[in-house]
Amino acid sequence: MRPTVQTTTTRTWRNGRMQDGARAIPEETPVAISYNGGTHAVMMATPADLEDFAIGFSLSEGVIDAPSQIDTFEIVPLDDGIELRMWIGGAEAERLQQRRRHIAGPTGCGLCGVDSITEALRPAAIVGAGGHFAPEQIIAAIEAMPPLQTLNIETRAVHAAAFWTSARGIVSLREDVGRHNALDKLAGALARQQIATGDGIVLLTSRVSVEMVQKTAALGAPLLVAVSAPTALAVRMAEAAGVTLAAIARADGFEVFSHPGRISGGTHEEATDVA
Repeated sequence: MRPTVQTTTTRTWRNGRMQDGARAIPEETPVAISYNGGTHAVMMATPADLEDFAIGFSLSEGVIDAPSQIDTFEIVPLDDGIELRMWIGGAEAERLQQRRRHIAGPTGCGLCGVDSITEALRPAAIVGAGGHFAPEQIIAAIEAMPPLQTLNIETRAVHAAAFWTSARGIVSLREDVGRHNALDKLAGALARQQIATGDGIVLLTSRVSVEMVQKTAALGAPLLVAVSAPTALAVRMAEAAGVTLAAIARADGFEVFSHPGRISGGTHEEATDVA
C-alpha cells in the first residue's frame, strides 16, 4: 500500500535568513470506487483506512444500507492510483444501476458530478431525538481530538472526523486530505464496528457545508460539532434534518445554529427537549 506521508526538502525563510530544511507532507492519491465492474467515483484521498472509506462512501451515497450488503471487496493498487472494487447484488445492484453516475472529484469535493440541483439538495435523513449534552461535554470532546490526529501532528495538512460518546470519549477518528473523505471513513469505521450513533457527537476539524450535514444525518448522529463556521445552507439542512449543529468550537465556547434543545444551559441545569 502507498505511504500516507512523504518527506520533501524545503528552503525556509525565517528569522531573517534562508536555510535548508525538510517537511513531512501528506500523500494524495486518486482513489476509484467501483461497483460491479463499473467506476462510480474517483476521489483524491489519503491512501489509508480505505475499506472504511469504501463502506462509508457507499452508506452516505445510499448505495447500500449496511456493510453486509457488499458481497466482495478488494483493494487494487494501480500504477497511478488505487481502485476499491466492490460487488453487490439484489435490490442494491438494481438501485445502483438506476442512479449510476461518474464523478471526478478534486480534493475535498463532496458534490462533484451530481447531475441535478435536486440531487445536490436532496433531503437529509431525519435524526431521532438522541441524547442531551452539557456544554462541558462538547468542549471536552473537541479538545480530545488534537492528540489523536497523528497524521495531522506530522504534516499539519489534513482534516479529521471523530465520534464521541459520554461513556467512552472518542471511540473512532479518521483523517484525510479531504474533509468529506474523513467523514466517510469515520462512517465506515463506525458501521464496521457496529457502534450505535444515536447518543454521540460527530466532531469535525473543518467548516460545515451542506453535504457534511447530510452525511452526519445519514449516520443518525444527533449532534454535529465543528471548529469552523457553517454555511447558511448547512444550517437550513440541519434544521430540516433534526441535527443540532454547533460550530466555531473552541476551548472557551461554541455557537449553536440549530436545535439547541439538546444542549443544556450548564452543568447544573437539565437539558430541554429538542427545539
